[in-house]
Amino acid sequence: MKAVDSQGFTLIEMMIVVAIIGILAAIAFPSYKLYVENTRRAAAQADMLELAQWMERRYSANFDYRDGGADPALPFTVSPRNGTTFYNISFDPAVARNSFVLKAVPTAGQVDDRCGTLTLGHDGTRTATKGAVVVADCW
Repeated sequence: MKAVDSQGFTLIEMMIVVAIIGILAAIAFPSYKLYVENTRRAAAQADMLELAQWMERRYSANFDYRDGGADPALPFTVSPRNGTTFYNISFDPAVARNSFVLKAVPTAGQVDDRCGTLTLGHDGTRTATKGAVVVADCW
């Protein structure tokens, strides 16, 4: 008898490899998505803290957070400042003489983030709300 040289893979071997790759992808993709959302949220939080420092410098110079009685124009209103916008930053509500609250509303690919809208007050109060529910462990 002559030995048969087999080269290549059988269909069963290929299907096993495809199944393993599918299982690994099903496990890895949700973790990757969560990591990306956390990174975008951290960038928005850093931008909000920078804007809060900017507001504090205004208050130190003028003893008023406002600009002639009106909300000041923020140096930037999106996070990140370059590329695709994932958060819109604004005041919530209007700025008072001695208080303000910054609000970052998720947009685009960040809308499904578990933390939802982030807020930062003049006194350092930090909250995250998804709808009407306050979410813990987001700051």
